[in-house]
Amino acid sequence: MAIDFQIPLKDGAVLRCSRFPAQSPGTSKSLIVIAHGYKGFKDWGMFPHAAEYLSRNHEIVTFNFSHNGIGDEPDQFTELEKFAVNTYDRELSDLNSLIAHLQSDLQFHGLPLFLLGHSRGAGVCLVYALDHPGQVRGVISWNGITNLNLFSDKQKEEMREAGRSYVLNGRTGQQMPLDRVILEDLDSQRDRYDILGRMALGSGSDFSAVLIQGSEDGAHLRKGSAELVKLRPDISLIQIQGGNHTFGTVHPFQGFTESFSEALQATQSFIAATVGASSSPHHDGKQD
Repeated sequence: MAIDFQIPLKDGAVLRCSRFPAQSPGTSKSLIVIAHGYKGFKDWGMFPHAAEYLSRNHEIVTFNFSHNGIGDEPDQFTELEKFAVNTYDRELSDLNSLIAHLQSDLQFHGLPLFLLGHSRGAGVCLVYALDHPGQVRGVISWNGITNLNLFSDKQKEEMREAGRSYVLNGRTGQQMPLDRVILEDLDSQRDRYDILGRMALGSGSDFSAVLIQGSEDGAHLRKGSAELVKLRPDISLIQIQGGNHTFGTVHPFQGFTESFSEALQATQSFIAATVGASSSPHHDGKQD
């Protein structure tokens, strides 16, 4: 059963979070933070069910990025003006605030930290892990991006010239605003957001990573994953046959699909192997 909580941020924003305690108290193997993607939220379709499944052996926390557009209504985009200025810098700051809060809690003390991100959330998790050497044990990318520039040429032109563009939310029919500040953030922190470049250099990438991807995911995302594993052969790419961008799940949730179950099993196996390797008597005590 999920325990909801909130973390107030300095600028008056708030992180809305849910904790899924390990189902066998005292035996949790890790702390897993799940980050949703673009136009996503923690209560979308598969995420609560992924959290419940993984909480068999782990402490799980899901959360909404503070400017993802979701307010007090858990699955309604009622804060579109916040969505309009939701930069990557903002999301990374949110993730930092959440992790600092969790690591100050004695009940999580000593648990290795894993970040599980879907789509855009996976890209944010990789940048966060690169920014914080030694803090993250592993990153699990579910159909993740390796290029943070998600915007069309038309959207970028409108943001630069008019100050605002829009992206359609196919589920709700809403035109969701995108303001110029998003592009300014991308331009001013280009090196920081260069996932492929930073991962290739290996600077700060003292964490394990796995890419779990549906064979029917978008071609540009599959291409990005292939580029990353070519640069970093130590990173595994696990292809889920028949899986699409959400592993066949929808919102509201309609049940487990074969590809969703396979993604969860692959996630569990990666964490078990990573935790096992780091606790080996021959391990040097550094992060993998």
